[in-house]
Amino acid sequence: MADQILFFIEVVVGGLLAGTMYSLVALGFVLIFKASATFNFSQGAMVFFAVLAFVGFMQDFNVPFVLAFFLAVFLMVFVGLCTERLVLRPLMNQSEDTLLMATIGLGYVLEGLAQAMWGVEVRRLDLGIKDFPIPWIADNLKLFISAIDLTAGIVAFGMIIGLSLLFKYTKMGLGLRAVADDAGAASSIGIPLKHIMLLVWSAAGVVALVAGMMWGARAGVQFALVDLALKALPVLIIGGFSSIPGAIIGGLLIGATEKVLEVYIGPYFGGAIEGWAPYVLAIFFLLYRPEGLFGEKIIRRV
Repeated sequence: MADQILFFIEVVVGGLLAGTMYSLVALGFVLIFKASATFNFSQGAMVFFAVLAFVGFMQDFNVPFVLAFFLAVFLMVFVGLCTERLVLRPLMNQSEDTLLMATIGLGYVLEGLAQAMWGVEVRRLDLGIKDFPIPWIADNLKLFISAIDLTAGIVAFGMIIGLSLLFKYTKMGLGLRAVADDAGAASSIGIPLKHIMLLVWSAAGVVALVAGMMWGARAGVQFALVDLALKALPVLIIGGFSSIPGAIIGGLLIGATEKVLEVYIGPYFGGAIEGWAPYVLAIFFLLYRPEGLFGEKIIRRV
């Protein structure tokens, strides 16, 4: 009985840490949604483009790790600048549906650029973190935790703390919150809406780079990273599209749910239950709590 309890705890803890990988991707979506109320379908492509650029700098041009990271950061800031100037600014007064379609088109552009510049082959990314189980002893129970998942968890929580402080105590953060509440009113009192959008898209690009590095170290840098946009969708529905803490909590719930169902129920469904179970949970939230756990309930008069 004790062994079964220990195994269950290992499964849950492993799922929670794996869920932080989804949370890292979801954070980029939240940043864009808070500023423009638009679901950024290009976030998955941004993850792929960013980490492929990082690996390309190191492997194709023999750039040192740290320098390659900062070059990739500058590249994603440049992508954010181009996105804001060439895509969003001309469409600033358009409908949300128009902006949504624009992000889909942006995603295809980034996918094509990434493949044209660095190829389509799967690349290995070594962050110096060996993906081996780490024994964690607590109350005479020895649990084994993946080193990659543990690192991703630490990075995710560090980013949520940093972003939370940014939004709460900095001028940019206060401006972003004002823009999220009412862009027109924020602009009328002198908040530079264009600068806020530029900073938000640049920050989303940097978040995409960090998420891509974690995923690339775990599964290799490959085109499948583009599909992370769909994997992050249930996380956002559960946590709330406009909540940074919600992105973390949603990722933890999705990760734990996937692991538990995969281990205990998956064999009865022929496996692969982790591929569709998060969407079933997301549908449940859409039916009974559409704003998510931490999202804002919006009431519109008709």
